[in-house]
Amino acid sequence: MSNPATPVAGARSAAAAPVSSSPLGAADLRALRDAVSGEVLVAGDPRFDAVRGLHNTHYSRTPAAIVRPADAIDVSRAVLTARELGLELAVKSGGHSVAGHSSTDGGILIDMRTLNAVDIDPIRWVGSAQGGTTAGEYTLAAHAHGMATPFGDTLSVGLGGLTLGGGIGWLARKHGMTIDNLLEADLVTADGRLVSVSEESDPDLFWAIRGGGGNFGIVTRFRYRLHPVEIVSGGALFLPLSREVLRGLVDASMAAPEALTQISFVMRMPPAPFVPAELVGTPSVVVMPVFSGPLDEAAAAMAPFRALATPLIDMVGPMPYPAQYQFTAEGEAPSAGVLRSSFLPDLNDAALDAIVERHSSSAPGMPMLQLRVLGGAMARVPADATAFAHRDTPVMATVITGTTEDHYAEALAWTEAYHAELSVGSTGVYSNFLAEEAGRLSQAYPGATYERLVQVKRRVDPQNVFRGNHNIDPS
Repeated sequence: MSNPATPVAGARSAAAAPVSSSPLGAADLRALRDAVSGEVLVAGDPRFDAVRGLHNTHYSRTPAAIVRPADAIDVSRAVLTARELGLELAVKSGGHSVAGHSSTDGGILIDMRTLNAVDIDPIRWVGSAQGGTTAGEYTLAAHAHGMATPFGDTLSVGLGGLTLGGGIGWLARKHGMTIDNLLEADLVTADGRLVSVSEESDPDLFWAIRGGGGNFGIVTRFRYRLHPVEIVSGGALFLPLSREVLRGLVDASMAAPEALTQISFVMRMPPAPFVPAELVGTPSVVVMPVFSGPLDEAAAAMAPFRALATPLIDMVGPMPYPAQYQFTAEGEAPSAGVLRSSFLPDLNDAALDAIVERHSSSAPGMPMLQLRVLGGAMARVPADATAFAHRDTPVMATVITGTTEDHYAEALAWTEAYHAELSVGSTGVYSNFLAEEAGRLSQAYPGATYERLVQVKRRVDPQNVFRGNHNIDPS
């Protein structure tokens, strides 16, 4: 189980918000505060709004109370108290849920960020992280030993949501997804039990939490496999936008050695110190690679990408692995936005034309298209080995449109129309990139995958206590 964290100072001090500020009522709020040793925040507390805030500011939800647990026992007691009071539960780790699932209106929010201890065992090549740890906290701790576990493309994402949904990032082709490197998880179940789940202890539940989201419990600690990753060849290669560059990008990525995973962005070049003034606003394809093989082989691995067109800017070179995340750091700031995504067998001619046209014309907000070409180690895992079932799909295309609340409806319509142009022939959707989209759950969990998830859900959470997610309904 999780080692107890240091209790939050002043959890029950006189500085706590007055009882009248919570819709729970005096008796229920006292019961909740008496149940946990950590902190309980309610509306009126000076930090309440900051803690309830989400990465996507379009979603603004107000819990009846926020529990900031001191340890796994607190998580268990918060779950049981919520059940006794008949309140909805939500869990927040990094708060990056694109569907706004990291909070609740009128329920109890468990803010896991107080549980963020990391332990790296370089002898056994195992990393341990509490459920509120961010990818950045773990990645920096592992890097101190010249090691890494595959995560996503943003350091502020919480490991809770990232791992339970799958985890696809810059090491996917070399070392697989996050779930392919998960060894064990400590879990609080719907009935408040604390259990350790692994391939040996409960293979069905372990299968389900590797891609099935937060449907089956709250993870208080993850244990991951580590790999030797220290200095990589990474950075950003800016190429002019054209059909030929896009077509070549996919082909070059599929043919690249597995040590190279790239995540590309189609976008207008931003005003930045490294962008010449005359290039600001130019439609471009920004290739962000990580080559985690021998550095003397990096130039040959990148040569096909550099040959696609004369680079506008070439910033690819040796760097510490965590430094790659500086290129996506701007996306960590909370803001309103719309996201739509699909797995695709390829980019067909119509999709190529749509991409060039959309990013060469005026558009609402700040749109970009993220293209990930997958395969490698991620694709060698059998499709039924985990609840993530999209192993053999080579391309993931994601439209991301930053906007403001005043222009959200316009950005939503534009994004959905663009996504529809790209997603003809789609083979599914990544659950971590699934927003509030009716009818698409079966695309995240197709056929037999969904049926097996239902069976596990009926066993471990028949009352659907954990429903603040892309929900697997046990009924």
